[in-house]
Parts: sequence; C-alpha cells; structure tokens
Amino acid sequence: MTGAPRYAVVVPTLGRPSLGDLLAALAATEGPRPARIVLVDDRPLSDCAPLPVTVPPELRGLVETVAGCGYGPAAARNAGWRAAPEPWIAFLDDDVLPGPDWAADLAADLAAADARTAGVQGRVTVPLPAGRRPTDWERNTAGLADARWITADMVYRRAALEAVGGFDERFPRAFREDADLALRCLDAGWTLTTGRRRTVHPVRPADRWVSVRTQAGNADDVLMGRIHGRGWRRRAEAPRGRVAAHAVVTAVGVVAVACAVVRRPRAAVLAAGVWVGGTVEFAVARIVPGPRTVDEIVTMLLTSVVIPPTAVAHRLSAALRPTPPSPGSPRSRLRRG
Repeated sequence: MTGAPRYAVVVPTLGRPSLGDLLAALAATEGPRPARIVLVDDRPLSDCAPLPVTVPPELRGLVETVAGCGYGPAAARNAGWRAAPEPWIAFLDDDVLPGPDWAADLAADLAAADARTAGVQGRVTVPLPAGRRPTDWERNTAGLADARWITADMVYRRAALEAVGGFDERFPRAFREDADLALRCLDAGWTLTTGRRRTVHPVRPADRWVSVRTQAGNADDVLMGRIHGRGWRRRAEAPRGRVAAHAVVTAVGVVAVACAVVRRPRAAVLAAGVWVGGTVEFAVARIVPGPRTVDEIVTMLLTSVVIPPTAVAHRLSAALRPTPPSPGSPRSRLRRG
C-alpha cells in the first residue's frame, strides 16, 4: 500500500513457544510490513540466554530485542515503544495470532485515524472448543473479546504515548495497565477507536489454580480507583465482578472461626452455614456453564473455597499500602547488553 503510515510492532515476551507462532503469522499476513519488530525480553536480567525463537526469513532484518529486565508488561511495553521511532506503535501479546489481512487492515485503520486519534483497537477473537462447554478458564479468556483497549492488539500514536508518559509501571501485571493508559489518553483530549483488523487469542494452557492467581488483579483495581476515581469502571467498561460477594463470604467465614474460638457454638454454626451457602453458590455458578467433568468440578469446588479470601486479601493489602510514586525515570530503559 503506497504511502501507508509507518509503524513498529512491540511484543513483550517471556520467550513462550507461542512467540514463534506470532512471528510466523506476522510474516504471512498481507499488507505493508512494519518498519521494525521490537521483542522486549521480559525475563530477569540474570537470564542471559537468547530468546528461544526462530525468526521467519521474511522478517529477518526487522526484528530487534531489548531488555525488559523482568519488571512486568507495562515497563516492557515502555522499553519497546521508546526503542522505536515510528509514528505508530502496534502492541501485540506474544500469544496472539494476527489474521491473514492484519497488516493491510492495520494500514487502513491508521489511514482512517484523525489527528486526535491516540489509538485504534483491534478486534480480538478467542476460539472456544467445539463439541463441549468451555471451562471456567476458557470462559475467562473469552472475555478478552469484549474487553476495551486491551494491548493484545492495540496500536497507539507515538505522540500520544509521549504526551501521557506511556504505560504506568506501577501496574506490575498484565491487568489494568492498558485501561489506565486509555483513560489517561482520553483525559488528555485524545480519542480512541476500534479498527477492522482481526486477531485470534488462543486459550493458553493453565493449571488448576490459575483462577486463584488471577485474584492478584484486585490490587490493581485499588490502584485504578486511586488514580481515576470511583467512576473508573464505567469509563473503562470494566465489570465489577463478585468483589462484594467475596467480601461477605470471607467475613462470615472469619466470624465462624472467631465464634468457635470464643466458644459460641450457635453463632459459629450459623456463620459457618452462611459461609458454606455462599461458597456453594459461587461454585455452582461456575460449574453449571462448564463441561461438568470430574476434573472441572473438583477444580471449581477447590478454587471456590480459596478465591474469596484471596481476592479480599489482595484488595485489603493494596488498600492499606500507600500509593507508590509514579516512576519518573522508567527502569525499563535498561537494555540487555
């Protein structure tokens, strides 16, 4: 496409096998090539081994690697876009597959952007298994298809990133750092749109306890509230979820234990009954839409006991901590020698 806007692709990565699939998909897509592809190696700096990936011949000469040093996705993306002088930066996760016309559609998305457009979101599809109901983890991943401004496939104007300071590195996980950047761009008078390019986000393998680990995102929700105020969920189109129910179930569980300790058996039994009822309701709500296999049912029962107190603990811990200062000199500017 003659005169297509110049862009770079930035991919934070831990060197997962899916990175090779992403590069192969980029090599196969129709349309103008990126000016460069920046792989941000976000493994700890002590891991000096080269990224375990084979670059397709079509992309050799375009791919360069910078160090993220294990500081997390926000810092990694900052390292990537600061290493790329192109006017547009296309952020991709290392486990997505751009569609066959992705580059051509991206060029059209950028050509349609006006001077105040900070970013253009891609359309993400999460394939679910045929012939059976999806698991809880598969349903959670499928929610990415409706999420706003996710960096699984999100292109930003470099000038907008410079204007707002890029990603906030106080967000240590791949959670809410993208919504935070979008809201700051909107607050600065930029606009965000959705393009026509399409990307597939496969469900990556996960163990039984993945849903428990994701509860760490409750701490990031606290930080979002401190930065953007109480209305941030409405603006970011982020559902509240079951935070309130988790707090109630956890509280009655604590009451049950406390009453047992001080030898108030009736109160302990009553509180324990409420706890059991809340836990069972949560488990059933997760089991019913799923495949209902023995393994899935066991996983839902076990994790439904652990998730509420874990979510509350992350939220309380974040609420009791002072807000960390915004990093003035991003750590992510370090480069792997």
